Amino acid sequence: MTSVAATQFLPVVATPSATKDFLVVSIHDVAPVTRAIVSKMIAELAQRGVHHTSLLVVPNYHHQGASTADQTFVSWLRQLEAAGHEIVLHGYFHQRPRADSEEFFDAIVTRFYTQGEGEFYDLGYDEAFRRITAGRDEFKAAGLKPRGFVAPAWLLSNEGRRAARDAEMEYTTHLRNVVDLRSGHVFPARSLVYSVRNGWRRATSLAWNAALGRVLKNNTLVRLSIHPPDYSYPAIWRQIADFVSEMARIRTPITYQDWIGEQRIKRAL
Repeated sequence: MTSVAATQFLPVVATPSATKDFLVVSIHDVAPVTRAIVSKMIAELAQRGVHHTSLLVVPNYHHQGASTADQTFVSWLRQLEAAGHEIVLHGYFHQRPRADSEEFFDAIVTRFYTQGEGEFYDLGYDEAFRRITAGRDEFKAAGLKPRGFVAPAWLLSNEGRRAARDAEMEYTTHLRNVVDLRSGHVFPARSLVYSVRNGWRRATSLAWNAALGRVLKNNTLVRLSIHPPDYSYPAIWRQIADFVSEMARIRTPITYQDWIGEQRIKRAL
């Protein structure tokens, strides 16, 4: 199989990499309401050597209205995409209403773990497909090129994953892996991520990610997933900034879509 055939579903030309190891920094929950803080995060990441990120954009964040209706926001996203950042479809509402009755485990996951934001946790195929295609089409109509789909909190039902593939999304990610939806290949790669909702979560996140970063730093792919609230806590952001600075010196920062393109080329050789 030629390189062209390997990437026919993902027309991204992977740039020559300075190293064989990669760093993907993704910024979650990008929406008009978070634009100002995400802009600051992107600027500081660039100062530390990361000029390309995967931006997980929510089509209608918490039912506040279509993100693409905000022309300033859309123009900003277009500029970022033109500069090499990636626009990723991140759920649709990023919110899941409570069910009238839930099993104990489901309630723990959807209420305690995600605070009601696990939108695709248990969606059936038809509704998942409808939301993914609606978000995809809204973004495309706005001149954006979403190729990946990531469920809020990485909670994606099997039916949701099938819907994402049928909606012509190229890949999805989970906390512990990246999935090429075209080939079905699963690439193990745990992401660092922070929880900042209260003091004990922040303290735990700092200790956990310091240890996890040391464990994962020898992996071929290192993933760092950050959220807008992370920027508001100096200790959290300082650890993120230090980690990014260290990794960017010895790895090639890349987006998910380009990383998938790299893997398709390698597997086709």
